[in-house]
Amino acid sequence: MNKSIQELIDETLEPKEKRLRSGTFSPSSFGKCYRAQFWNRADEPVSNPIDSRTLRVFKAGNLFHDFVQNLLSNGTTKKEVVVETEDVKGYADLVTEEEVSDIKSQHSKAFWYHQKELKEAKDEVKAVKEMFYNNWLQVSFYAMQLGKQFVRLVFISKDDLSIEEFRQPVAEWENEVNKELDMLRQFWQAKLLPPAEPRLYKQKNGSFKECEYCNWKTLCYEKEGKK
Repeated sequence: MNKSIQELIDETLEPKEKRLRSGTFSPSSFGKCYRAQFWNRADEPVSNPIDSRTLRVFKAGNLFHDFVQNLLSNGTTKKEVVVETEDVKGYADLVTEEEVSDIKSQHSKAFWYHQKELKEAKDEVKAVKEMFYNNWLQVSFYAMQLGKQFVRLVFISKDDLSIEEFRQPVAEWENEVNKELDMLRQFWQAKLLPPAEPRLYKQKNGSFKECEYCNWKTLCYEKEGKK
């Protein structure tokens, strides 16, 4: 074996060809910077491609995600249900007669940090909404299109398969989902590039770390005249 195991794994995970975009908005991106969502739909070439380590993180997450998804899917619970409108397309993880669930894997530090924050929160219900805002938008969009009454977020710790889950009525999120779609559609129909405004990973000082993980970080900085 001429190559290391690490090299073989990285070669397996490296995309062999460009992924074909659907030409629609992605529910998994709801809650992110509108500019990033606009560029994602427009298939704008990325200036900051995903590195090998991040690809490995995604793969590890997918393994846990698929394990739980396959475990829970059965005759009455469908998995990977396509949810599509004229300008939005995504896949619901698990769908039952009255509920849509979305599965998210996390490293243990983030998993236990969330638990700590919720325990210390003065209003736990409000904290659950704010901490997982983008996740609620995604799963609620699916539920609205499929006519389901409830949504559930299922978080998995990748260290030990510990599970944390939250359930809410779809009615709590209908207005927020519609606001997100209205804003995205306004920019798209006007062919107007949205402002560079990160919205995810809010820090205690009020700043957002979303830019650090953006595939268009360099391109966006250049457009804003920044280094």
